[in-house]
Amino acid sequence: MELKKGRPVNTTGRLEREIKVYDLLDRLGIEYERTDHEEANTMEACNEIDRVLNTIICKNLFLCNRQETQFYLLMMPGDKPFKTKDLSAQIQSARLSFGKPEYMEEFLHIKPGAVSIMGLMNDTANRVQLLIDKPVIESEYIGCHPCVSTSSLKLKTEDVLKKFLPAVNHKPIIVELPRGEEL
Repeated sequence: MELKKGRPVNTTGRLEREIKVYDLLDRLGIEYERTDHEEANTMEACNEIDRVLNTIICKNLFLCNRQETQFYLLMMPGDKPFKTKDLSAQIQSARLSFGKPEYMEEFLHIKPGAVSIMGLMNDTANRVQLLIDKPVIESEYIGCHPCVSTSSLKLKTEDVLKKFLPAVNHKPIIVELPRGEEL
């Protein structure tokens, strides 16, 4: 794996959803670094990507309420455990669970394993509320997928918050999830 600036020179074989991410970032004047890799579907693979990007890739969870009427994208540090009760009270939504892949595809145009804040560019009806754990916005960089799990991006957190999110018409709710008990 090698870290490169900007979009790939050759886009042959890349999905349209990935190219659309690069198009939007370039149009917004957001600088980013990128690395291509095998499908990242294990924590070990993500840890290796983290080392290449020199940042922590966020754990991105697609959640919904019991009635499947409210949907959330939670960004949190990858090494932090997630317990629904820690989040439910903060957003006044009991009975949170993982959202179905069909909703993820419909709203964010993303498949499981590639969930990313970049998918919000496809949520023009604002069906998904972004939730960000406070340590994520306190970091200088955010690591995420460009809507596919075979590439990863490194972006300045400030650019994500001040350029990307306003451009895609999403306002985050900042939450504070506990670190959990130390073993």
